[in-house]
Amino acid sequence: MSRDPAVDAIQREGVFVDRDEWPAAGWCRMESALDVVGTRSAMLLIRELFYGGTRFDALARRTALSEAVVAGRLKQLHDAEIVERRPYQKAGQRTRDEYVLTPRGRALYPILVAFMAWGETLRDDHGSGVELVHQGCGAPLSVSVVCENGHDVPIEAAAVRIKDERGALKLKLAQQL
Repeated sequence: MSRDPAVDAIQREGVFVDRDEWPAAGWCRMESALDVVGTRSAMLLIRELFYGGTRFDALARRTALSEAVVAGRLKQLHDAEIVERRPYQKAGQRTRDEYVLTPRGRALYPILVAFMAWGETLRDDHGSGVELVHQGCGAPLSVSVVCENGHDVPIEAAAVRIKDERGALKLKLAQQL
């Protein structure tokens, strides 16, 4: 018995019901987010920053990325205000920067948890690797989707709409002229 694919899709509302009238490029916030953190190297660096890494050499070593890739990606993360640089100096050496997550970077925490939980489903060996747990009770972490009113929202109860339909329609009309 095959499933109705619409059951597993987020339902469209308002003017977005006619999805083909709205180009995806430039409208979706996921696209904006992926422009910033949508590479393997960016996510590996963010993981290491969440694990407490701050120094360039340690970040390069722990991610097994080249120094050139780490330097480029840290610059992008800095420009996107995901990390900030803090100078430090070991005795007798030149001043260097360490990297720490900003509030915007720390806001990636639920994404890290979700990626790790989803990644666990890709492995047959569930006894190895690392897991995120609650320090208070030791239980593994999980992620759930809730609305601002605190309701759990499974995919069949989710909807997608254009935020400002009036403004979007005006912009769309202006672009067509």
